[in-house]
Amino acid sequence: MKLVSWNVNGFRALQRKMDVYQWMLQQELDAFMIQETKLQADQIAFDTPDYFQYWNHAVRKGYSGTAIFVKRKPENVKYGMGIEEYDQEGRLITLEYPDYFLVTCYTPNSQRDLARLDFRLGWGSAFTRYIKSLDLEKPVIFCGDLNVAHQAIDLRYPKNNEKNSGFTVEERHDFSELLSAGFADSFRSLHPQSEGAYTWWSYRLNARERNIGWRIDYFVLSKRLNAAIVKAAIRHEVMGSDHCPIELVIDL
Repeated sequence: MKLVSWNVNGFRALQRKMDVYQWMLQQELDAFMIQETKLQADQIAFDTPDYFQYWNHAVRKGYSGTAIFVKRKPENVKYGMGIEEYDQEGRLITLEYPDYFLVTCYTPNSQRDLARLDFRLGWGSAFTRYIKSLDLEKPVIFCGDLNVAHQAIDLRYPKNNEKNSGFTVEERHDFSELLSAGFADSFRSLHPQSEGAYTWWSYRLNARERNIGWRIDYFVLSKRLNAAIVKAAIRHEVMGSDHCPIELVIDL
């Protein structure tokens, strides 16, 4: 099964840059999860004859949002975590299949001045509880822009960013707590020492060309699925957003 996740930084903007559906077909994807769609239900114009579509929109227009496109129809679909405070921004979709859950997630950014750090950490605690509750029923695969570089190896300049959004002690600890609850970072499972492996680059100062980036996009899965991982890759050559797609091939 081949899965791809991508923060597209505006789905309509991506459509102007590439034929998204043809790209999905060329990649032979079983599931395509996107984050930061930045649109409402009445703004969608995307025909996918070979895929079922599921969208979760933010109440605020032009902000956040997630979507999943899958070849195999799920048994159940859930939008959000069931917590009103965290379900206003369209950040979570869960698909249930007979043997696993598939989740796309767009974790809140704590913002440059950390003005939203408390909200971000509250979300993180609630999300960990939610994922653990799913894992009690069956294995989980979740992916998306988690807005945190977990370790120093996951960004170009760790020392300079220790107090910045996405690399604070609190955010990194939050992700560590999640992993310690029985989950694995698929990329690090296969590439524990890989450096310069980034998924996001600033649009400023030719950061992408110079590979001054951060790894903040992940496929995370229940540890008992680790042996089923065939491939975990960062598709840095694919353009269209300030993030690049990430890929997971898994034998389920």
